[in-house]
Amino acid sequence: MAVLFLSTPERGAVFREVFARDLPDMPFHVGQAPDPHAVRYLVAWTAPEGLARDYPNLRLIFSVGAGVDQFDLAALPQDVGVVRMLEPGIARQMREYATMATLAMHRDLPAYLDQQRRGEWLPRMNVDAADRRVGVMGLGNLGQAVLESLRPFGFDLAGWSRSPRRIEGVACHTDLDAFLARTDILLCLLPLTAETEGMLDADLFDKLPMGARLVHLGRGRQLDADALRQALDSGRIAQAMLDVTEPEPLPAGHWLWRHPRVILTPHVASQTVAHEGALHVLAGIRADLRGQRPEGLVDRARGY
Repeated sequence: MAVLFLSTPERGAVFREVFARDLPDMPFHVGQAPDPHAVRYLVAWTAPEGLARDYPNLRLIFSVGAGVDQFDLAALPQDVGVVRMLEPGIARQMREYATMATLAMHRDLPAYLDQQRRGEWLPRMNVDAADRRVGVMGLGNLGQAVLESLRPFGFDLAGWSRSPRRIEGVACHTDLDAFLARTDILLCLLPLTAETEGMLDADLFDKLPMGARLVHLGRGRQLDADALRQALDSGRIAQAMLDVTEPEPLPAGHWLWRHPRVILTPHVASQTVAHEGALHVLAGIRADLRGQRPEGLVDRARGY
């Protein structure tokens, strides 16, 4: 049996070093395998074409990123499992980015950047953090990490998920309308599923308070960009910070590039730390060899 790594050569070199040190008896290949029939574990961002044909003995695919929506789970062989990346660096970086973005929305950074471009010196009225209601959609590992990082600032914190949660200091909701009605800054950290695709639409924006702000950290296909533009034009959404779009990258001339009340970043909120990612994959392979369930194994029926 062997491991095949199909991501960047730089990350592959780090993974190879970790496997040579900690699992030296497991052949580790980057880019291609001398014997595809020997490949039992695949580390990749997407599934290569002809996967079932070329790797008939494949058992697990390890995603190099936190998401797995880039895989067509229904098209994969039923006996092949998919494991999401759970290395701790992803949560650390997401905490950093979400905190930065929330504070940027809280302190009107898009408006000040626009004023700077126009050469205007116009102070705005500050709002105390205790009077700003922040809501996080998605209360998995990343959502909970983000809420923990926002706690010291004194925001009025809430979270929404489909299943009930209890988090100290956070008002947890399963009623989406009630959650949206009390949210001044909305952070989306939901996984992409059939239920969440297109969820950030005109109907959802209309349920937010007038002048709410949006931080989108989920997936680009969850956002109706035309609805966001209308919400920005009407003032329903005062400003937004987006780390994900559909497509990625955006085409030249897309309105999001130049909108004065939008800050756009190129899907950099969190990136896998190669060494820690290698340790996560290594632990998953060891668990599988012992007949145990790897941490992060996806429920393919639910898609996450």
